[in-house]
Amino acid sequence: MIQIFYKEKGKITTSQSLEFLDTLGMDDVLWIDLFSPTGEEKRGVENFLDTSLSSRAQAEEIESSSRYSETETAISVNTNFLIPGPDEYSMEAVSFILCEGIIVSIRNAQLRSFADIQRKIQINSKLYPTGYHVLVGIVENRIDLDADMIELMSKEIDSYSKKVNAGRDVNEEFLLDINQLQENTMLVRENVVDKQRMISSIMKSDKFPRDIFAKLAIINRDIVSLLNHTNFSFERLDYLQNTVLGLINLEQNKIMKTFTFVSLLLMPPTLIASIYGMNVKLPVLGGMEDFIVTLSLMMVTVFIVLIIFKKRRML
Repeated sequence: MIQIFYKEKGKITTSQSLEFLDTLGMDDVLWIDLFSPTGEEKRGVENFLDTSLSSRAQAEEIESSSRYSETETAISVNTNFLIPGPDEYSMEAVSFILCEGIIVSIRNAQLRSFADIQRKIQINSKLYPTGYHVLVGIVENRIDLDADMIELMSKEIDSYSKKVNAGRDVNEEFLLDINQLQENTMLVRENVVDKQRMISSIMKSDKFPRDIFAKLAIINRDIVSLLNHTNFSFERLDYLQNTVLGLINLEQNKIMKTFTFVSLLLMPPTLIASIYGMNVKLPVLGGMEDFIVTLSLMMVTVFIVLIIFKKRRML
């Protein structure tokens, strides 16, 4: 699907017709949003801009040269957008191409950042005079959403911490939940770092308008703050994980202590039953010599085991 944002009589109007793009000039178009585009739609946009668009494979590459690149006529930016789920988070690769002040976005998932910016453009188009401003607006909105996610994760960590302090439901399943939250925290951090790299590349460019650099500096400071917060959250999760492991080990030690105590209680009856279960003459039953020999052998084996354990420093 294609959605074209173009200028008409001082306002921003939208169209979803690829054929309508041929009637517009370069100065008329602000943003071309390609959502799960067809081959025909991509070719039509490439012909209009006289440049090539990034493929999905290129958008998912992690090399710095693939994440951000500039030519004489176009700027290519590839980044990831985090999609929260009920349990796990996922990454969606998104490509941006900037050419003659026009921004082209290529994505394959519904993203809240895009919907928010599209609504803001309709409300106040003066805030987004060029595609460069649209890109910065999308990144700014994405960072705000990441901050909200980190805040929700912090609240979730607080609830886990209270459960640990109360000793409620601290088991293997609880430990797996903490591990999943650690994975989500790492994904959020990776997503924020990716935006930091992109902004760093933009601030080194001489193609972007100077008036957006002040906003980029503010976004960069917000990113640093978010990274510090995610590091702190990860440390808290690591501490909770170690605490839960310790509590589980203590619980297992209590169980082993109970089994050991029961075994000690049954040892004397077992010893008596073993001795009197032998087919030899024993005291009370009319014999003494066989009993002495048997008892001596038992004592010798006990001493041998003690010596072996002491030499191996197991006692």
